[in-house]
Amino acid sequence: MAQSVDLTERRPWYEGLQRYHYLVLAVACLGWSFDTMDQWLYVFVKQHALRELLHGTVPESGLNTYIGYAQTFMILGWATGGLIFGMIGDRLGRTRTMAVTILIYALFTGLSGLSQNWWQFALFRFLTGLGVGGEFAAGAALVAESFPAHSRSTALSLVQASSTLGNVAAGLINLILSAYMPVQEAWRWVFAIGIIPALLVVVIFAFIREPEAWQVARDRARKAKARGERRQVGSILALFTERTVRRNTLVGVALAAIGVIGFWGISTWTPELLRATLSTQNLDPSAIERRVSYAGMLQNFGGMFGALGFGWMARRIGRRPAFLIALLGCAIEIPLAFHFATTYHMALLFFFGMGLVLMLLLGGLTVYLPELFPTRLRATGTGFCYNVARYLSAPSPAFFGQLSAAIGIQRAALAISSAFILGIFVLPFAPETKDKPLPE
Repeated sequence: MAQSVDLTERRPWYEGLQRYHYLVLAVACLGWSFDTMDQWLYVFVKQHALRELLHGTVPESGLNTYIGYAQTFMILGWATGGLIFGMIGDRLGRTRTMAVTILIYALFTGLSGLSQNWWQFALFRFLTGLGVGGEFAAGAALVAESFPAHSRSTALSLVQASSTLGNVAAGLINLILSAYMPVQEAWRWVFAIGIIPALLVVVIFAFIREPEAWQVARDRARKAKARGERRQVGSILALFTERTVRRNTLVGVALAAIGVIGFWGISTWTPELLRATLSTQNLDPSAIERRVSYAGMLQNFGGMFGALGFGWMARRIGRRPAFLIALLGCAIEIPLAFHFATTYHMALLFFFGMGLVLMLLLGGLTVYLPELFPTRLRATGTGFCYNVARYLSAPSPAFFGQLSAAIGIQRAALAISSAFILGIFVLPFAPETKDKPLPE
C-alpha cells in the first residue's frame, strides 16, 4: 500500500516529526558531511601530494595530468562502492551499510597520508571511493523512508546541504595546518584527520534502527520467495527487466552523470585555477594557501544555499522545473567563473556562484533519485544511477587535466560545461514526483 501524501506539500515540513526523526536526520547529515569533508581534504591538497610523490620526475606543466589520473581512480572506486553497497543496502539494511561505508572511507582517507608514491596514493583514493560511493545511497534511502511524505524533499535537501559543512570543515583544516607547517608537509596531516568520522559508527549502531518500510519490503520478499514467487530485492537486473522501473533508471543515470561531470570534472579544479592566478603576485606559499582555503570555503558556502534551494523549489514548482533552472545556471555560471576569476576577489564572487548552481543540481539528485524506485530497489537504484554516472564521468578529470594543459584551464572548463545543455534534453523523459508517494 502506498504511503499517504499531502497533495499540496504546503504543510510545514517539520509538522508531526518526533525526536527520532531529527536523530536520523542528524546522523545522515553527519555521515554525508564527513563523507564530503574527506573528499575535499583531497581536493585542497592533491596538488601538493602529487608534487611530492612524483619526486620531481614530472615537470610542473604535466602535474595536472597525474592529478587527473588520481581523481579518476577515486571516482572509479566511488562508482564501484556505490554499486556494491547499493545492493547490500537493500539486502542487509540501510543502517548497517551506512556504518560499514563510513568506516571504509575514514580508514583509507587516513592511510592516504602514508603514501610513498603516486600509485599508492591512487590506490588509497580508489579504496576511499568505495566507502564514499556506498554511504550516499544508504543514507539517502534511510532518510527517504524514515520521514513522512510532506517532509521528505526538505529533509533530503538538508542532508545534501550538510555536505557543504563538510567541505568548509576541510577548508578550515587545510587553512589551520598550512599555517603551522610547510604546505609540502601539511598534506599528510590533513589526510590523517580524515579518519575521525569513524567515531560516528558508534552512534549509528547504538541509536539508529532500520526503517519500517525496508523491514516490510524485506518480509514481503521472504514470503514471496517461500511461495515460489519471483520478487527481486537489491537486484540490478530488476532495474532493467521491470518495465515501470527501466525508464526511471535511464533518466536517473543521465542526470547523475551530468552532475558528477560538472562537479568532479570541472569544479574541483578551482584550487589549481586560483593558485595559478595568485602565483604571479609574489605571495609566499602559506599566503596563497590561505586564500585558496578561503575561496574553497566560500564556494561550498554557496553550495549550501544551492542544496537548500532545490528543496524549496521542488516543493513549490516541482522537480523537473527545479532541474531546468539548475542546469541552465551551471551552463552559464561555470564557464564565466573560469573566465573571469582572474583576481582573488573575482574568484571569491564567482566561486560562490559556482558552488550554488552545482549544488542546486546535485541537491536535486539527493531528493529525486530515492523517489524513482520501489522500496526493495531503492538503495540499489539510487546507488546504480549515481555510480554508473561516476563510471561514465570517471575519464572527465583526466581529460580535463590533459585538455587544460593543451588549451588552458579556462577553455577546458567551457568545453566540458556543454554537458549541462545535454541535461536539458533529458528532462522531458523524467517523471514528475512532486505530490506523489514513494513507490512501494
